Amino acid sequence: METSGVCDSFAKRKNILYTKEEAKKLKEKFWTSFGQYMSLNLSDEGLKTNWINYKTGIKHLYFRMDADNKTAQIYIEIAHTDEGIRELIFAQFQEYKAILHAELGEEWEWDACYYDAYGKPTARIGIVLEEKVSVLKQEDWPKLISFFKPRIMALDSFWSNAKYGFDMFK
Repeated sequence: METSGVCDSFAKRKNILYTKEEAKKLKEKFWTSFGQYMSLNLSDEGLKTNWINYKTGIKHLYFRMDADNKTAQIYIEIAHTDEGIRELIFAQFQEYKAILHAELGEEWEWDACYYDAYGKPTARIGIVLEEKVSVLKQEDWPKLISFFKPRIMALDSFWSNAKYGFDMFK
């Protein structure tokens, strides 16, 4: 069966392919929009917060949100270069596991030995959005925001109380 030029054109539009530059701009637009939306929310301590680049105050400890053309995830990343210190920070989080999960209202996956995209060993505690979403599709942005917002705010609430237990890692 042959297809006409119109069908070929439709098929190409349906499976939209972006250049690296176009994809980068769409991702930046999403994160800028998300940041502007979240700027209306103060931290648990009543402070203005950069939610996208959340500051834990502990070197090599990050709260990260990530979205690509297939999925979204939010996680705590322990990226200390010293394996022993990384293990100690992870163990400290394990002491707070019940409190963290209670604050989040869900259980996250715990991985003491995770390798990031560059092959660097880290530890992660996080969750992946089960639904297929794409940061490149603006119609998926409400789903992404609904996934990220309550979790980053719950992490902030958790951290406002738990951070003192991590002071030894400053």
